[in-house]
This record gives sequence, C-alpha cells and structure tokens, in this order.
Amino acid sequence: MKSLRKQLSLSILLTLLVTIGLIGLLSNWFINREFEKYITGLGQERRENIVDDLSKQYDGFKRNWRLDYVHAIGMNSLYDGYILKLYDAGGNMVWDAENHDMSLCGQIMNEISARMEERGAAGGFVDNTYDISQNGKKVGSVSIKYYGPFFMNEADFNFINVMNTVLLVIGIFSSACSVLVGCLLAKRISRPVTKTAYIAKQISKGNYNIKFEPGTRIRELDDLATSINHLSDALNEQENLRKRMTADVAHELRTPLTALGSHLEAMIEGLWEATPERLKSCHEEVKRLGTLVADLEQLAKIEGENLILNKSRINLLDTVRIVSDTMNGEISKKGLSLSVEGEPVFVEADKNRISQVVANLLSNSIKYTPEGGIVQIRVSETSDFGMIRIRDTGIGIPEKELPLVFERFYRTDKSRNRKSGGAGIGLAIVKSIVTAHGGTVTAESEEEKGSCFTVSIPK
Repeated sequence: MKSLRKQLSLSILLTLLVTIGLIGLLSNWFINREFEKYITGLGQERRENIVDDLSKQYDGFKRNWRLDYVHAIGMNSLYDGYILKLYDAGGNMVWDAENHDMSLCGQIMNEISARMEERGAAGGFVDNTYDISQNGKKVGSVSIKYYGPFFMNEADFNFINVMNTVLLVIGIFSSACSVLVGCLLAKRISRPVTKTAYIAKQISKGNYNIKFEPGTRIRELDDLATSINHLSDALNEQENLRKRMTADVAHELRTPLTALGSHLEAMIEGLWEATPERLKSCHEEVKRLGTLVADLEQLAKIEGENLILNKSRINLLDTVRIVSDTMNGEISKKGLSLSVEGEPVFVEADKNRISQVVANLLSNSIKYTPEGGIVQIRVSETSDFGMIRIRDTGIGIPEKELPLVFERFYRTDKSRNRKSGGAGIGLAIVKSIVTAHGGTVTAESEEEKGSCFTVSIPK
C-alpha cells in the first residue's frame, strides 16, 4: 500500500508533466502553423513585388525592355527560389532564367526540394503566370515557378529550429520545477495528514492530552486539525464524566446500602431490637434504591431509540399551569412566590413528557430557592418555536459548571447531600425529552442570584 505522500507526489507529478507536454506540443503546432501562414504570405507579397518591379522596366516610348535591369531582377529572384520567364505583349520570350543558367536553376530547385522534404512538408514546384501592366495597359506577362504552397530558406529553418530548442529547454526546465514543486506540495499536504493520523491513533489509545497545532495555511487541513482537537477535548470530557458518573453511582448506591447493611447487622447480632421504626428506616433505604433504579431505567428508556412520543396539539400555557398547581403544596411549605405568565402557545408534542420536563425544572427551582424566594414561569413563542422560561431567585450555579448541569448524576453539591437534591438525573431526563422533540434546553445562572432554564419546542 502506497503512502499518502507518495501517491500525492506521483499524482501531482503526472498531472504537471502531462500538462507541460500538452502545452509544449500545442505551442509547437501553433507556432509552426502560424509561421507557415506567415511564410506563405511573404511568398505572395514577394511575387507581387517581382511583377511590380518588372512593370517598371518596360519603356513605353521605345516599346522595349531594359534587359540589364530585368536580368538583375531575375537573378535576385532566382537566389530567392523564384524562376522567372518574361514575355512581351505578343507572347514572345524576353528573358528566361533557365535558358540563362540551367545548372543554377536546377541546383536551387533541388536544394529547396530537399529542404522541404526533410521537413516533411507536402508540396512541389508550381508555375503561375502574372500579367504585367503599365498605365492600365498590358505590356507583357511573367511566369514564376516556385515551390508551393510555401517554402523556407536556411534562415527560416534556423529560426524554427531555435524555437523548437527553446520550447524543449522550457519543457525540461518546467518538468524539473514540477518535480520539485510536486514533492514539496505533497510533503506539505501529507505531513499534517500523517500527523493527524498519528494523533488520532494516540487518542484511540486514551491519550487525550496530545494536541495538533493548526498553521498549515491550508483551510481544510486547519479545519481537520481543529476538529481533531475538539474530538480529543470531547473524548477527554466524556472520559472524565464517565469516571465521575461511576463514582457518583457508587456513592448513590453506597449510602443506602451502608445504612441498610449496618441496621440489619445490628438487628441480626441482637444489638438492636427489630422495632417497626427501625424496619421502616430499612424500608426507606430500600425505597431509595428502588427510586434510583427507576430513575436510571427511565433515563435509559428516554435516551434509547425505543422512546415513543404520543404527539398531539397541546397548549403549553395550560400544561404549565396544571403542573404548577400540583406543586402548590411544596411552594406554600417554603413560602415561595410563584407566577405563571404568558399567552396560549400551541405545539405538536407529547403532553405527558412536556409535563415531566416542566415538573423536573420547577422541582429544581423549588428545591434550590430559599424560603421567601420567587419562581417565575413565562410561556412565549417565536415563528417556529414555543418557549417555556423558568426563572428563580435560588442559590444559582457556578458559571464553569453550567455546561455540565444536563449530564447524568451531575450535582453542584459535591457532598451529594440528599436533603439538598436528588441523584442528579432530573436535568438529564429533561434534556433527553426536549431533544427527542427536536427542541433545545439552555441554562443561565449567576451564583447567589438565581437561575433561568429555557425550553424551546418546535411548533
């Protein structure tokens, strides 16, 4: 199995080499095509200039040709690859390059043919006749033989060879740069991924303190590093909660079991008489264990996939009032002031479960609010949610512990005194029920000033 770095290097290298190769081939083809067009145009322009120069060598007054100049034009054209035959207006031969120097014409034609065949160009010698006019009157014609559709001289071939050499050198240099850039880029990308894989492996072994420092300057890789760090923190937090929950469960079970065991042992050994009062005390401890187990079963059922919500259209304000009425005894006993405000808000929800949510939150407020305190419940709505807000003037929750209040067995009272609270399952049940409805529950608090729990249920 290839490493990520090797696969990236090969992929980037192959992509760059193919790209450079295609660019080189396309550039070569384009340059040659355009150059051929350019040479073809020059040839056409050169032939037109020959015809124009010859027209100037006819003397209209004497009705004859200046043969010295015609000869000069013909020989210059011959060296350029054009073989001329000049005729007068009557079609009589005036000057013929082949008759003048047959061997030189043959030599030039052979050189041009060999040069073009070496290039692989398709073509051959063609003979075109052009009329020669002077002052709008035809005074003769010229036959021009040349290699068509175009031909190149030594300078043209040298230019093309230089261009191809430059393209080749650029291609080789670009390929070398591509190899270097590909290796560096693959190393830069693979290094954080490899490090992330190592950190993930360490996390799987329980080492949650290892961290990945973002700074790759690649957004996706920095996001990956940040996610790994968040995962590590979340797993570390869950591990601490698991350990704490284990200790809390052990504490919750140890207290009633220790009391029950000591009472029964004293009665068995005859130190205590099995009076109804003592048996009742033992029964209370058994009931406490039963309540704890029932709470755990209820939480497991709510958090499991088997929770069935019997949804119907309910009025949150009526639900809150019914629940608060059932707790009037506890409220009056502590001398608390309870107010329920708001307007009718209708949502699709399980009435019994929402009642349980309100009961647990209200029970907490009553439990942690000193005598003479105030508990306020307000029902409101937004365009998408029905909201229940329960505010009290209780002892409050430390800010650093707010994110933990909905965890199982979590209690701000580290002594876990039964007089000041339950087993710490109520808020976990609240969160599970609200989440099952697709809603949210949040907590706000300030020590010694009170707390506020807000439940949002989708309409």
